[in-house]
Amino acid sequence: MIVAVDTGGTKTLITTFDNDGNPGEQIKFPTPQDPNEYIINLHKTLEENYSEKMIDAIVIAVPGTLDNNNAIIWAPNLTQWAGFNVVDNLKGILGNPPIFIENDAKLAGLYEARIIDPIPNQLLYVTISTGIGTGIITEGHIDPELRNSEGGRSLIEYNGTLQEWQDFASGKSFYETYGKFVKDIDDEQTFKDMAHRMSLGFLELIPMLQPNIIVIGGSVGTYFDKYSEYLLQAIKEKLPQHIPCPPFLQAKNSEQAVIYGCYYYALDNLSNI
Repeated sequence: MIVAVDTGGTKTLITTFDNDGNPGEQIKFPTPQDPNEYIINLHKTLEENYSEKMIDAIVIAVPGTLDNNNAIIWAPNLTQWAGFNVVDNLKGILGNPPIFIENDAKLAGLYEARIIDPIPNQLLYVTISTGIGTGIITEGHIDPELRNSEGGRSLIEYNGTLQEWQDFASGKSFYETYGKFVKDIDDEQTFKDMAHRMSLGFLELIPMLQPNIIVIGGSVGTYFDKYSEYLLQAIKEKLPQHIPCPPFLQAKNSEQAVIYGCYYYALDNLSNI
C-alpha cells in the first residue's frame, strides 16, 4: 500500500493506493503555516489511520522547490517552511517505509503524462492558479536534470518592465486586473488579453524545450476551452517558422492529479530500490 500526501498551501489531502492503483478514502486537514505543527498533525493522522497497514512507501507533495537533500528551498504560500526537511522529520513512521518528496506541479505533470497513450517523449505541464507552476516530464518520468525548473518565474518583458511570468499571467493577477475570477469572465476581449499574457511565457518555453505536448491545469486550466483559440493563435503567430506549436491539452483531472502523481512517483522510486 502506498500513502500519498498532497500538501497544499491551505489544505493537506491524504489517501492510499492499493497494489492495483485504486485510491482509498481521503482525509483532509488545514495546512499549518508552522511546519512543525504540520509534522505533528501529519504524524498523528498517519498513525491513527494506517498504523495497522503494511505500507510500502509514503510520497509527500509540496508546493515549493527542493534541494538535493529534500529540504524546501522556496514555498511561496508556506513562507515559514524554507529550509525545512519534511522527510527527516517523518523518519521511522508507520514501520519506517521509504519516504519520497516532490514538487506538486511535477507530480501532477507525471500523472498527466502517464495517462496519455502513447506516453509522449516530453510533456510540459503548466498549472495556472494563484501562481504558475511547471513540470517537465521526459519519457514518462520527472526529468531529474530539470527537477527544480520554475517556468512561472521566467523573466519576461511585459508593459515595458521585466517581470516574472506569474506576476501578470496567473489566476491571482487576472483577478487583480479584471476584478473577476476566470470562471466569471465571459467577454471576448478579456479572454484575448488573458491569452496574450499567457502566450508570452509559452513563447519562452516552447523554443527552449520543444515539448511534444503541453497540458494546462490549475484553476485557470479548468476553463481552457474559453480562451484556447486565442492562446494558440497568439503563440502560432509569434513562434519561428521552423519551431512547431505543440498540441495543447486541458488537464484531465486537475483536482486529483497531484495525488495520482504521488502513486506513480512511488512506483518509479520503489523500482529503483
